[in-house]
Amino acid sequence: MAAPVPLKAASPAARPAPRRRARPGAPALLLLPFFVLFTACTLIPIGNAVYLSLYSEKRSGLGFGGVERVFSGLGNYADALGDPAFRDGFVNLALYCLLYIPLMVGLSLLLALLLDSTLARAKRFFQLALFLPHAVPGIIAALIWMYLYTPGVSPVVGALDSAGFQADILGAPVPAVVNIALWEWTGYNLIIFFAALQAIPREVLEASVVDGAGPLRTALSIKLPLIRPSLTMVGLFTVIGSLQLFTEPMILHDATPSVVTTWTPNMYAYTAAFERDDYGLAAASSVLLALVAAALSYLVTRVSGGRSTEQKGAEA
Repeated sequence: MAAPVPLKAASPAARPAPRRRARPGAPALLLLPFFVLFTACTLIPIGNAVYLSLYSEKRSGLGFGGVERVFSGLGNYADALGDPAFRDGFVNLALYCLLYIPLMVGLSLLLALLLDSTLARAKRFFQLALFLPHAVPGIIAALIWMYLYTPGVSPVVGALDSAGFQADILGAPVPAVVNIALWEWTGYNLIIFFAALQAIPREVLEASVVDGAGPLRTALSIKLPLIRPSLTMVGLFTVIGSLQLFTEPMILHDATPSVVTTWTPNMYAYTAAFERDDYGLAAASSVLLALVAAALSYLVTRVSGGRSTEQKGAEA
């Protein structure tokens, strides 16, 4: 009968690694800086704006006496909604959004698809060239375009006049502002779309080629559905950014009388606060604009989320 073989001690490599104990306070500690900044930079300013919107400042003694803060409730909101200038600002903003958002999303997506195609050359150069306008500050960009729009000093307008085209670019402020915004933000969103396209597994694209799909079919049926989250994010940020339109029309206000100081809701709030010293009205108009932005943001996420659910159900 053979002697029993003694069992060898398990090597250190074969031993199971000791389980680390989860620290219950670690997630809260990591999220603490975000919540501190979010509270200080978002919640407190919003609360202060809501507080200011409920009060009005009254001066006694025919305007020469002291200033007294009086609770007015929803009076400032009624004044803002009843002001035609405030409503006209939303009309201008709606026209701007209807023209700018489809053009910007469509152009940046088209350029990203072209850069992602196998026929594209010098991709790094074109990425840098298309992104560089976004690196220019908005005020500087608006000043450059105001120079290019102004007759008598603009070489572009001068060349058009020499060719027999009488171009009054500043006479139509909405397309002029849209052009500036497109120049600034197309390259930024292009980079987002291009990064999402680069994350698509190459095996999926190779399989579509094997199945006989052409470049257009691959882009519409394969690439676009796979980058839908990026489309939603860009659409959401574009809607929020469009509602905050301020810099470009404020710069163009000095060059053309067609852009008044209340051309957008943001400009209306700025004028009410710093030209009319009516901080209650400015706060009320800002809160109304924030509510519109929240409603549109919810609508964008709701629509995109519903489409994603329908697509998953169809694939299942």
